[in-house]
Amino acid sequence: MTTIPPVVPPLPRISPYARNLPVSSATVWLRAGWHDLTRNPLSSLLYGLFVFLLSAALIVGLVVLEWDFAIFPVLAGFLILAPALAIGLYDKSRSLEEGRPIKLAHMLMPRAQSGGQILFTGAMLCGLLLLWMRAAVLIYALFFGVRPFPGFNHIVQMLFATPTGLAMLLVGSAVGGLFAAFAFAISAFSIPMMLDRRLDSLTAMGTSWALVWNNLPALVVWGAVVLALFVLSVATGMIGLIVVFPWLGHATWHAYRAICR
Repeated sequence: MTTIPPVVPPLPRISPYARNLPVSSATVWLRAGWHDLTRNPLSSLLYGLFVFLLSAALIVGLVVLEWDFAIFPVLAGFLILAPALAIGLYDKSRSLEEGRPIKLAHMLMPRAQSGGQILFTGAMLCGLLLLWMRAAVLIYALFFGVRPFPGFNHIVQMLFATPTGLAMLLVGSAVGGLFAAFAFAISAFSIPMMLDRRLDSLTAMGTSWALVWNNLPALVVWGAVVLALFVLSVATGMIGLIVVFPWLGHATWHAYRAICR
């Protein structure tokens, strides 16, 4: 008589990615990022100084070329490129995890496991920034026509004291928010993932999008924290980036580690 073996239910599949992280995760990531910043702080602060000088040079260049109308879109677009600029900070946090020595040269020229794939993502973010700047110019033209940019002495009054200015702010913020949300979704985890793992850029960006969606409340809070700290840095004349940028860069690595187990 043949014995029929019992049916064994399949083992549940364990996803390597976390879901539904608590909204308080942002504070955990910030604490971990600050801890990495204070370990061999000179390398992180020099990295932040480099980003500050790059930002200051860009703004001064726009003023000298009399393209001051593009300063606000460029500042908003900075958040689009920030994840790519922070790759050296991710590398430092990874080195601290692995117990390797910290070298500024390695941070400036990190070796990604995905090789040149990470450049494709950077190029896509640059293209997204250029597209946003063109959209910002078109929005200005739709509301103010061919009227030249009034300069910083009159821009506040034009934007906040006129119905047209307020309407342009509302539409511009909505459109800019869509650009920022898309850039955040595809780059929040794709760049640290390509630094840490061997995979193509499209897979990394798609995975990043899914991870943001699966942890949306926590990532919305995280995005709001990033935005608030960036606005604070702008209020200090971008000098705050010297500390804020490496702090957020290291914290982003720990956000990646918390979600990509």
